[in-house]
Amino acid sequence: MADFLSTWHQASVTSLGFFWMAFWAFGLGYLVSSLIQVLVTQARMQRTMGTTGPRSIALGTFFGFLSSSCSFAALATTRTLFQKGAGLVPSLAFLLASTNLVVELGFVIAIFLGWQFVVGEYLGGVLLILFAWAFVALTRPWQMVKDVRERLGEAHEPDDQGRNWRDKLRSREGWQQIGQTYVMEWQMVWKDVLIGFTVAGIIAAFVPASFYAVLFPGAGEQAAPGVLDVVTQTLVAPVAAFFTFIGSMGNIPLAAVLYDNGVGFAGVMAFVFSDLVVLPVLRINATYYGWKMSLYLLLLLFCGLVAVSLTLHLGLATLDLLPQSQGQQSITQRDFFAFDYGFVLNLIFLAGSAALVVLWRQATPAHGGHGHHHDHAAGASLGDWILRAGVVICLVWLGLGLVVPGLVGA
Repeated sequence: MADFLSTWHQASVTSLGFFWMAFWAFGLGYLVSSLIQVLVTQARMQRTMGTTGPRSIALGTFFGFLSSSCSFAALATTRTLFQKGAGLVPSLAFLLASTNLVVELGFVIAIFLGWQFVVGEYLGGVLLILFAWAFVALTRPWQMVKDVRERLGEAHEPDDQGRNWRDKLRSREGWQQIGQTYVMEWQMVWKDVLIGFTVAGIIAAFVPASFYAVLFPGAGEQAAPGVLDVVTQTLVAPVAAFFTFIGSMGNIPLAAVLYDNGVGFAGVMAFVFSDLVVLPVLRINATYYGWKMSLYLLLLLFCGLVAVSLTLHLGLATLDLLPQSQGQQSITQRDFFAFDYGFVLNLIFLAGSAALVVLWRQATPAHGGHGHHHDHAAGASLGDWILRAGVVICLVWLGLGLVVPGLVGA
């Protein structure tokens, strides 16, 4: 019993340590994202994306890069763009860029995994977009696209009468809008982050290394995994991720746990890229587009992330740049709360976040807050209730895990 309580305590500390390590990266990324979302209007994005062609795909990629990293918000925005006339591939380019090329994701990956994975994330995001373009061109799902457009119907195009970005930056109202957007960014992801970081701490503390060797052949061995092991790990990773409810930010610490236990570069990257092939995303796409299109997108994304992850692995191996996790300090043994640059940055962004929350509260007392980014929920579905239950369980687990071992020891 004492061993279990000690491990429970370690799991809780690890989960909170993960979040503390990444907080400044979240804050900086969401601040940049909020500035861009307020200063660059969505209506302008939609008008310039067109329907097809390299220019529209490039614009979809660029606007996705400027967007939010929340997988569920990206799904809703992608649907809006497609409904307003954007082509399928430009819409997919926006979706893939907004979940793989955003600034904050690179910060968090750098903290937990290292520069090779940051390069893999950004280069892989571009390759995923090119793969989607080729996949659509080869499969030619034009009748399905037509049926989906009829299902969605026409969308109302709002007037874009906002002031220019300089006026917004000089005004209190503009900063209140930035504060609103910043808070909404956190509102969109905090459940995923809480569950993802809690599960990552539990897995890091409780799951033995032998488990990873069974699930991911070749993991944990001294020698580099062979070709067959690399391919197997890359195929297993998205299947394992499919049954999680964790979005593009919450799965990074889990990926770090996989890496820490010897899963190869391709397998880890496949897991990171799998935020759009998880079960809730399949369900949401089915709600938007119907099951036929949802399964088509699942197949496209699965094939793409496997192909891209293997390509990145082969490229780094050819250049002799593959990262090596064996022999490094275990992720549960890190000093998460050491006084270093990360600690100072966290204090700065805690103060900045508090100021933005004050601006948000000043702007929204009469409205009760803004929730236009949350239309992905489409009501309290089974998935939403499961997510809420997961949040409660995680909060109880973390709270008790911090205090119970000490009380029992006393």
